[in-house]
This record gives sequence, structure tokens and C-alpha cells, in this order.
Amino acid sequence: MRHLLVFADRDAAEEAAETVAEEFPALETPAVVRETLAGEDDAEDAQWVVVVEDPDDVLTPEGQSWMDGLAEQYEGWREAG
Repeated sequence: MRHLLVFADRDAAEEAAETVAEEFPALETPAVVRETLAGEDDAEDAQWVVVVEDPDDVLTPEGQSWMDGLAEQYEGWREAG
């Protein structure tokens, strides 16, 4: 499973990625990427996404809730896919 933590700020995304890596060392190191939303012309509207790969479904529901709280702490959100 892949979890995406979405933030408006690069610093927030990088700090969240570091925190996830520390909290869940069994997961791959999260990647931080910049994503422009479809239909957005202004580069300022791009969002920063922390990509958390969980191919072995290591994250429990409690772990997912923890990531929700982390995202909210930095004014972001989590999407699962």
C-alpha cells in the first residue's frame, strides 16, 4: 500500500518524512516530491507530497492514525492508495 502525506510547505513535508522514517524504520525511506495539481497554472499552487511505500502492509490502523495526526500537525492530510 502507498500512503501520501500532502503539504503546502516543503519544510513541513521534509520534517514529516524524517519523522515517519524514525517512527517506522521497517518501511522504505519516504520520498518527498513536488506535485502540481491538475488544472493549476501557478507553480505556487504545487503541493509537496511525502510518499510512504508500505508493500508489506506493515502499518497497522494505529500507525495510519498516527500518520493522520502527523499530517494534521503540519496542516496537511494523508491519502491512501
